[in-house]
Amino acid sequence: MAQETLISPGVLTRENDLSQITQLPVTVGLALVGPTVKGQPNIPTVVTSYSDYINRFGGSFISGGAAYEFLTSIAAYNYFQQGGETILVTRVVSGSFAPASASAICSGSALSSANSASFTLETLNYGSMANNSGSILSNGALASGSQENVRWEVRNVNPSAGTFTLLVRRGDDNTNTSVILETYTNLSLDPNSPNFIESVVGNQSKTIQYDADMGGYYIRISGDYPNNSRYVRVKSSYNTPNYLNNAGGVALDTVTGLSYSASLPQAGSGSIGGAFQGASGNDIPYVGASLFTNISTKTQGLYSDAVNGDMYVTSSNILANKDEYDYELLITPGLIKNQHTAVADFIQNAEERGDFFYIADLVPYGATIGTPTNVAAGMDTNYAGAYWPWVQVVSQETGKLVWVPASTIMAGVYAFNDNVSAEWFAPAGLNRGGLGGVIQAERKLSPTNRDTLYAGKVNPIATFPNVGVTAFGQKTLQQKASALDRINVRRLLIALKRYIGNIAETLVFEQNTTVTRNRFLSQVTPYLESVQQRQGLYAFRVVMDDTNNTPDVIDRNQLVGQIYLQPTRTAEFILLDFNILPTGVEFGS
Repeated sequence: MAQETLISPGVLTRENDLSQITQLPVTVGLALVGPTVKGQPNIPTVVTSYSDYINRFGGSFISGGAAYEFLTSIAAYNYFQQGGETILVTRVVSGSFAPASASAICSGSALSSANSASFTLETLNYGSMANNSGSILSNGALASGSQENVRWEVRNVNPSAGTFTLLVRRGDDNTNTSVILETYTNLSLDPNSPNFIESVVGNQSKTIQYDADMGGYYIRISGDYPNNSRYVRVKSSYNTPNYLNNAGGVALDTVTGLSYSASLPQAGSGSIGGAFQGASGNDIPYVGASLFTNISTKTQGLYSDAVNGDMYVTSSNILANKDEYDYELLITPGLIKNQHTAVADFIQNAEERGDFFYIADLVPYGATIGTPTNVAAGMDTNYAGAYWPWVQVVSQETGKLVWVPASTIMAGVYAFNDNVSAEWFAPAGLNRGGLGGVIQAERKLSPTNRDTLYAGKVNPIATFPNVGVTAFGQKTLQQKASALDRINVRRLLIALKRYIGNIAETLVFEQNTTVTRNRFLSQVTPYLESVQQRQGLYAFRVVMDDTNNTPDVIDRNQLVGQIYLQPTRTAEFILLDFNILPTGVEFGS
């Protein structure tokens, strides 16, 4: 690359490629926590489609000779099917997990005989499923390769330019039918090159750390370059700074005395066929036929208790950081309130953050109607709601009929509700409460059953003739009767606080003057008017003036705003009087 300098007076225009800077956190519709087939544990990851989810976290798995699918995958599929756009997925596991790695051997004989690596790749997938080392079959396939792991290949090595191509291939492909997942061309080992392998592919690793002073877990990021690959990162590389010398030839390595070209990777799939190895962690526990219905200390085959190290609690700790993760709804399908203590952690998060709603599952499959109401009676929060009974769906990945807790499907109902209306409409009833993809409910509730559940703060999942399975309630788990004992009102407040809070953040450190206050009012008032027009509010008032920003308030470096709201209530109890009149009576206008 030519050196750009100014020797005589003039103008020098330069380009700085900042396109690989990590993007700021984005608001996602759903945070989904649970076991998955693959992926890195406890690292929240945004997916934008079901196919994206499958690529990153896998679909079905084999346990005891039969195919199963985790509730997490079923929830993701249903949410996207009902119009959801983004999910923040966090994988939970039992025990310790590590990624697999593979090294590309240097092309130079002196370096390769010393077993020096041109570069070393590491999978973003953790657990033994990432391994595919072993024998190479006659068609070039890896004996232990699968569609859930990857392999690598080097092509187009150019010693005169110091470049090469890296392919990331699916683990179960072969020589004649390569399934190429990613292609990186003109890569270089020169850290001064814009095509430096670590900057193009990425070299960041994320690990979970605990800080006693912070009182919780956090994610530590190592490495200078964000991971652009969805499958691998560059763990290390043999650097060749300024690959070409001043004469345009290949420079010599000051350490080995050899030409830098000796450090380039050998073409082909390497000595192990492009396989990865060294990963640890039991990805798939034995779950048996009771994967979903027999949920107790273990949920879907994974431990969820303090004794065995509750990964749900760790995930809750990570997701508590509202500056890093912004989401509107959270579910943990398979985590049951009267079986797993971690449900309380997610509810506490919702209350402390104040910017998302949690759909909780109260009881396992097969419970009597009194059990969910008894569990709900011991809860008091307007940041969570619960539904009962369980429902039956078709597993997208296995084709089997399976029973799932309500939260697995209700996230999709919320997505549909928000798409056709808004967050402040009730995700319930015949217009917006239909449970898409549901075959049947565990129990067909009678009107008396529905009354019992609703009086106990549990939203009934009812079955109606010619309509199907429908969410027929929208209560939060709050005990006190108020506007916030309804889900549509709580979600209205969450939406308003998110939007107005973002506006207020732009005023921090601004001058506390009338100009700043009017700037706030000019943005907030039109927004609330639009919510009112869209049936979210009966009325509102915003005050930010001299009446609440007196001199003593200003001297304390405070800017005070007061927002008064009259949220719209839903018509849940409709009374129709049919009056029978004698013949000849005229109806009034």
